[in-house]
Amino acid sequence: MTAATPSPKKILIVSAHPDPRSLNASLTTFAADHLRAAGHEVRVSDLYAMKWKATVDADDFPDHPADRRLHVMAASEEATLAGRLSADVAAEQEKVLWSDALILQFPLWWFSVPAILKGWIDRVFTAGFAYGPTVAPPYSEGPLAGRRALVSVTYGARETAFSDRGIHGHLPDVLHPLQHGLFWFTGMAPLAPFAIPHANALPQDHYATAREQYAHRLDTLFTAPPIPYRTLTGGDYDHAMRLLPHTEPPGTTGLSLHRR
Repeated sequence: MTAATPSPKKILIVSAHPDPRSLNASLTTFAADHLRAAGHEVRVSDLYAMKWKATVDADDFPDHPADRRLHVMAASEEATLAGRLSADVAAEQEKVLWSDALILQFPLWWFSVPAILKGWIDRVFTAGFAYGPTVAPPYSEGPLAGRRALVSVTYGARETAFSDRGIHGHLPDVLHPLQHGLFWFTGMAPLAPFAIPHANALPQDHYATAREQYAHRLDTLFTAPPIPYRTLTGGDYDHAMRLLPHTEPPGTTGLSLHRR
């Protein structure tokens, strides 16, 4: 008996690097080509090529009265529910809703995403779309449940510097705001990140190896087990959103407490 062929999926890749000749741009192109060759549909949002506006302001909410204070959460929810967000934000939200998986491709700058990608997150994941009292509770099912999410990140440091005892911190902890605070908060299933160290001077043979490793991660995008974060509604947290003491595995500390 032959194995069943996986059904085609829809993948959105959001890429953030200013140089189209960069390692990150190469990884974006490789991922898109590899996934399409496997029969999937792929859309790419190249934020620098799109000249993406990185700042949230009143222009995101065209109906917001100029004489009224801009309360961003309230204004974004009102505009989202009314279908009155700016056209660029609405277009990116449509891509997220279209997708079965989201891949963020970026270089690690100052232990975070480039400003243009942070701006994409700030503007696209509005109240009423990705969170808020009118949608599903956070850290559980979430409004974007059913989607998978993968971080593909490059950094210039050696791999050991981002290890459990590395001076830069453990990479899963550094990426926690994305993995847990963005993906899991909104209901997406975060996968273990794909990371390439020594990115500023990566030898060609190392790039070939990295592509092979990335190909495997892309091939298992819909089969690899996600990070087992705890749900807010699963009985592990109290009403103040604090982890209950009896749920802590012995010897577990820090952000790892929030994994089952």
